[in-house]
Amino acid sequence: MRIYTYPSKDARRRVQQLAARDLGFKKKDVLAVTRILEDVRKNGDAAVIRYARKFDAPKITTKRLPATDAEIKAAGKQVDRAFVRSLNKAIGQIETFHRQQLPKSWMDTSRDGTLLGQMVHPVDAAGVYVPGAKGGTTPLVSSVLMGAIPARIAGVGKIVMTTPSRKDGSLDPHLLVAAKRVGIDAVYKIGSAWAIGALAYGTRTIPKADVIVGPGNLFVTLAKKIVAGTVGIDMIAGPSEILIIADQTADPEHLAADMLSQAEHDVLASSVLLTTSKEVARATARQVDLQLARLSRQAIARASIKQFGTIVVVPNIQTAIDIANDFAPEHLELIVEEPFNLLSSLKNAGAIFVGPYTPEPVGDYIAGPNHVLPTAGTARFSSALSVETFIKKTSLIHYSRDAFQKDAGDIIRLAEIEGLDAHANAIKVRQKK
Repeated sequence: MRIYTYPSKDARRRVQQLAARDLGFKKKDVLAVTRILEDVRKNGDAAVIRYARKFDAPKITTKRLPATDAEIKAAGKQVDRAFVRSLNKAIGQIETFHRQQLPKSWMDTSRDGTLLGQMVHPVDAAGVYVPGAKGGTTPLVSSVLMGAIPARIAGVGKIVMTTPSRKDGSLDPHLLVAAKRVGIDAVYKIGSAWAIGALAYGTRTIPKADVIVGPGNLFVTLAKKIVAGTVGIDMIAGPSEILIIADQTADPEHLAADMLSQAEHDVLASSVLLTTSKEVARATARQVDLQLARLSRQAIARASIKQFGTIVVVPNIQTAIDIANDFAPEHLELIVEEPFNLLSSLKNAGAIFVGPYTPEPVGDYIAGPNHVLPTAGTARFSSALSVETFIKKTSLIHYSRDAFQKDAGDIIRLAEIEGLDAHANAIKVRQKK
C-alpha cells in the first residue's frame, strides 16, 4: 500500500478523490433496471419467475417462491445450538437498542384555545431485502436482523423478506431460522431489481410494501432509487467504507485487520487509515500484505485495497478530524489514546467505533445499533436505518372559535401577500359568523 504524507499535493489529491466518490449510476444500468421494474409492474409473477430462473434457480416456479412452513420447520433442525445462542444474543441486544428509538405521539395545549400535536403510526407493510451474496452460499443473517427488528418494534403490521435462492430453489437454513425468530411473516425466494419491483408494485404472490429496506448490489440500489416515492426506502447506499483515526498507541495488526474487514465486502469498498505515526503507517501496510494472503475472499479484498485502500500520515489528530468530517464515512473508528475526547468534534459519520476493542464487525453483528448506514458522504445529511424508517407522523391541529379569531387577520394578510385569495377567503367566511 502507498503511504501518503499530508498535506502534500499527492495526499490532498488522494483524499479528495476518495471523499468525492458519489452514488452516480451509468446510463446503461439505469435503462436496464428501469426495464426490469416496468416488466415486473406490468407482468407481475411472470416477470419475476423469468428473471429468477435466468439468474438464480433454473427450475423455480411461482408456487415455490414463498418459503413453506415445512421448509422453515426443517431449517430449525439444520442449524446448531451454538448458532441459535449467538442469534438470540444478537437479537436481544439489537432489540434493546432499537426500542430506545420508538417515538411517541404528543399534544400541546399551551396556547389558549388550541390543541397542536403529532400522531405517530407505523406503516402497514414493510419489505426487507437480504442480499444473496455468492449465489446464496453466504447467508447474510445480520441483514435479516437489522431490517426486521426495527420494523417489528415500530409496529409494522406485515413484514416480508426477499432473498435470492440457491440454484436448487432452496434457502440457507440460517436465514429461515433468523427470519422466523424475528417475526417475519413471509419469505420469498427472489433477489435483485425484480425483487424490489415486486415489493414496490406487488404481484399476485408477493404483497406490496409501504417501505423497502436492506442493502444490495448496484441493481438493487438503483431499483430502490427509482421506486423511491412510490414506496419509502431506507437510503441509497453505495459500497462499504471505513475510515480509521489512529495514533502511536494503535496496534498495526488490528488496524490492518479492520481495513480488510471492509475490503472483503466489495472491490469498490474503501479502507482509509489516518495516523499521526509514520511507524504505525508502515507497520500497518506490512500487516495488510500479510493478512491478505490468509483471506478466503483475497481477490476481492486485494482489488479493493489496490484501488481504494489508503494510508495517510497526518501532522496531528485535528487534521485527521477535519478530513474525517469532510469524508463523512459510513464507519469511523477511533483508535487513539483518549478517543472519547474526540467525539464532540466529529460531526459526520454513519457510526463511530470508540477504542481498540470496538472494531467495526462488533457493530455489524451484535452491539445493537443498526448496520445499514449512509455511505459515499451521505452521512452529512442522513442516518442509519432505524425504527423511524417505518414510522409516519401526522400533524394534529385544533382551534377554538376564540383562538381562530385571534389568528385570522394574520392568516389573511399572509395569504393575500402570496396571492392566494381562496386561502384568505376560507378565513374570511368564518369571521362573519
